[in-house]
Amino acid sequence: MIKNENREAKVLAQHISMSVSKARRVIDQIRGRSYEETLMILELMPYSASYPILKLVYSAAANASHNMGLNEADLFISKAEVNRGAIVKKLRPRARGRSYMIKKTTCHIKIFLKEKSKI
Repeated sequence: MIKNENREAKVLAQHISMSVSKARRVIDQIRGRSYEETLMILELMPYSASYPILKLVYSAAANASHNMGLNEADLFISKAEVNRGAIVKKLRPRARGRSYMIKKTTCHIKIFLKEKSKI
């Protein structure tokens, strides 16, 4: 009997208040890297988008170790996605009784952690 070990720990964060392009610039740096290397990269990056992504990676690793019994040292980021979320629209008062639309973009971030195969 052959066991199919496609166990993945995943985490999804919706409605994060940052633009998609700013989040993708950080996600592209960590895709395919090991868990420890990802933590080092995210802690040293100067971008403000790296902190919410760091919290997501911690959460995904905690899900993997607690729910599936995987070892955190053997994890790597198998897949990471950033998609556009809803746009929050606000009105800002301007001169002469007019208003100006402020559009705040949000994004959805998915991170999948997988265990390295031991061959």
